[in-house]
Amino acid sequence: MKILILCTGNSCRSQMAHGFLQSFDNEITVRSAGTQPAAQVNPRAVKVMSEVGIDISHHTPKMVDEYLNDEWDYVITVCDDANETCPAFFGKVKHRLHIGFEDPSHATGTDEFIWSEFRRVRDQIKERFHKFYADEIKA
Repeated sequence: MKILILCTGNSCRSQMAHGFLQSFDNEITVRSAGTQPAAQVNPRAVKVMSEVGIDISHHTPKMVDEYLNDEWDYVITVCDDANETCPAFFGKVKHRLHIGFEDPSHATGTDEFIWSEFRRVRDQIKERFHKFYADEIKA
């Protein structure tokens, strides 16, 4: 089973989804990429994932072009921009899904509020990807 998770910057939501999905089952191959990858994974995403025991500190944002010639069981977009600009994989994808989340890196306000947004989105990603895993992968 091979799963590719796409986002615009590949620095936050897609990295968290990648970490959760891999933690559910280390037998599946999970990769994540961006349509316009950032220079690094968002440090707040790394921190909130470590709070739930998942280490994504070694992840690096990748360009989706690296994966265009591969075959995938699932390509999942997690942001609207990546969903709209997702490149065509020309028959090399069995299932293409969109499971969207707000971008916590765009949160403004107090430091406490921003951290709460990262945790809220992290928890939504865990819940939605666990449901995807249970319903689609393990079913």
